[in-house]
Amino acid sequence: MPRYALKLEYDGAPFAGWQRQADQPSVQGAVEAALAALEADVPSIAAAGRTDAGVHATGQVAQCDMTRDWDPFRLSEALNWHLKPAPVAVLACARVPDDWHARFSAIERRYTYRVICRRAPLVHDRGQAWLVKQPLDVAAMRAAARHLVGLHDFTTFRAVHCQAQSPVKTLDEVTVEEIARPDAQEIRFHLRARSFLHNQVRSIVGTLERVGAGAWAPSDVATALAAADRAACGSVAPPEGLYLTGVGYPRDVFG
Repeated sequence: MPRYALKLEYDGAPFAGWQRQADQPSVQGAVEAALAALEADVPSIAAAGRTDAGVHATGQVAQCDMTRDWDPFRLSEALNWHLKPAPVAVLACARVPDDWHARFSAIERRYTYRVICRRAPLVHDRGQAWLVKQPLDVAAMRAAARHLVGLHDFTTFRAVHCQAQSPVKTLDEVTVEEIARPDAQEIRFHLRARSFLHNQVRSIVGTLERVGAGAWAPSDVATALAAADRAACGSVAPPEGLYLTGVGYPRDVFG
């Protein structure tokens, strides 16, 4: 069965997450329904990462096995037709070797988290960013983020029901970017690693927000990390600001 890689973009708001569920809408369910409209008995698909309810993606990668030898462009066009009106789009499609795997072949995941600071409610960005009512100190958050880069025990920033075998991960990048806009202060947190623990990104962003608001000192983040205790974490940022923006492989299959 020919195997294809799909680069996907989706709005996570109407979904209960990536993973298919019997009684709730999911991104996986939407993509598999579109595939089923093209071929009967398409095997279950796999993704590079299982995003939670409300989490978005601009660069999720999934794999599917088809019976027919589809032209990748025609497959992506057909899927986009059958995905309507779900807020999911196939951005690119590529034929890949049979032993390639969207999850296990990946060597890097990239996430971005959006925070918008202003008093007024969000209108155009509603459901697409975390609304924080006061300005945040970007320099302080950058100083705090430096404590998290590298190989660490991230128990403090791990969900209690995380199923990863070890809390030890290498965080390759945490950058804090301030976006100029006339109506608000927008801050984007960019994180990069081979893999992440469950809720790790949202836990880190929620903790850095405490630093930006002046409730924590940058050094408090190092103390919380060293505690290896979930109770030492700051608040967990809500899902609507989080985006899976990219997945890296030894060879760019979409290049």
